Amino acid sequence: MSEISTKPYLLRAIYEWCTDNGYTPYLAAAVDAQTRVPREFVKNGEIVLNISFTATSGLKMENDVISFNARFGGVSREIVVPVDNVVAIYARENGQGMAFEVSSLPARDEEPQVADDAPKGPALSAVPSGNDDPVAPTESSDPDDNNEPPKKGGRPTLTRIK
Repeated sequence: MSEISTKPYLLRAIYEWCTDNGYTPYLAAAVDAQTRVPREFVKNGEIVLNISFTATSGLKMENDVISFNARFGGVSREIVVPVDNVVAIYARENGQGMAFEVSSLPARDEEPQVADDAPKGPALSAVPSGNDDPVAPTESSDPDDNNEPPKKGGRPTLTRIK
């Protein structure tokens, strides 16, 4: 008997944590042929979806697939995302959540294709919002040496780095 992955359980747990704390749960997913999403909202082979109670209808978070209905531009669409394609689930308000490795990623065009030399998973990093010129940390700076509190405000974003 094969063991069930912990990923769908962690997705449901983070979703519940977000809703219990009044946060808006967002789901980032890699898009491929098995993913049923509005292609016009896919960017760089990924889509970010608001999966809150008020944004979805009939949300089902099963062990192999996440499905629901949502409105895009006023039109109701059926959304189906395989759990294996989920890159991250996080709270929109503060960016807290969890990121996952994806076994294979789609190409960076609107009609995704999986290449044999595709990266095995994304690397995630925080991106300052509202600033077109992000400041990269220096090699010698250590986060523990910085006595300044973290900056607050702005909308958190999730960016995949290859």
